[in-house]
Amino acid sequence: MRLVIVVSGIVLLVAAAVVVPCLLQAGEVTSASGYSLLSPIRSGNLTVFPVVASKSYDTAEFLTLDEGLRSGDVIVTEAGQARGLIRRRQGEPAIIHPVRDAEVNRLVLVNNSKRPLLLLAGEIVTGGKQDRVIGKDRIVPSESDPVDLSVFCVEPGRWVAANSKNEFSGGGVSGAVFAAPAVRGSAMAAKNQQQVWDNVGKSKQALAQAVPSAAAAEVNSTTSYARVMDNKEVQQKVASVAEPVQRNYESVIRQLRDKNAVGVVVAVNGEIVWADIFASTHLLQKYWPKLVRSYATEAVVTRAKGGEASIKDAQKFLDDLQGRHETAETEPGIYRQTEITGNGFKVFELTSLLPRTGFPVHVAKMAD
Repeated sequence: MRLVIVVSGIVLLVAAAVVVPCLLQAGEVTSASGYSLLSPIRSGNLTVFPVVASKSYDTAEFLTLDEGLRSGDVIVTEAGQARGLIRRRQGEPAIIHPVRDAEVNRLVLVNNSKRPLLLLAGEIVTGGKQDRVIGKDRIVPSESDPVDLSVFCVEPGRWVAANSKNEFSGGGVSGAVFAAPAVRGSAMAAKNQQQVWDNVGKSKQALAQAVPSAAAAEVNSTTSYARVMDNKEVQQKVASVAEPVQRNYESVIRQLRDKNAVGVVVAVNGEIVWADIFASTHLLQKYWPKLVRSYATEAVVTRAKGGEASIKDAQKFLDDLQGRHETAETEPGIYRQTEITGNGFKVFELTSLLPRTGFPVHVAKMAD
């Protein structure tokens, strides 16, 4: 059962951490939000500001989509391959039977694991009749019945099964893919298939212009966003921006393990565009390699030149969590997904309602 609540007026997002200690490292800025920022890490036109918190939550039980797909405990398939939400007998795997035609914006997922599954908006699954991007954050309980997923196509043009089972894997041929902020934002905020396609097209065109002509021809020959990101020249271009940031931030995480490095504020060409914050350093580390590549992709495809974002700019973006409109969607006892609309931004907060939790697992903020 889902409960959707809409509240108009001024609302405030409760931060996932308490006030930081007064003793701060050089370059660290404290905040009213309960998070603090460290000095920026820059690579080309990409800047990330590490976010630290004074408290970390136990997230060890959460299974990621990558982990579930690799182990086979998580199955994603076309809606037309599932027989629907039918309770299974205890200990039996979910049974998939075709009952209706596949649909562009619907997939079905089964979590056969004994751990709750965390899904993040922007994660891409490849296969089926088209590659899709997850449209919203959510938690799927352990040993779940088949559940419907809200997704968007990121591969316009193909409507043919990629394999005989019509099942999906995580990311591209060489690894998991996380959509760049522009594509991710159009799925999360606009919830509009055409806008997702438009941003996929813009990203693909910009990447084709950023690589040698032979690689550009290959990029232009595919409709798959994941395969574009899997192109060797595209990977090298993105890696040239991502790897210095990834190395530096992983060093920060190691140095600040006790201080709970939990996320980043992201700027491209001097403009703050995004923030991702997790409930623990452990969870951030699981997503960091593909998140940093998604930020780097945004930097590569954004060709306009700008100035440098300051730590004060980033802190202001992080602190401004007040909104004028809030929508909350709840799966009782499992999760609550809250969307807050403010002046020039949107915030998305996923709170776990599972036993022994009750804390925000992931908070994403995007600039409109």
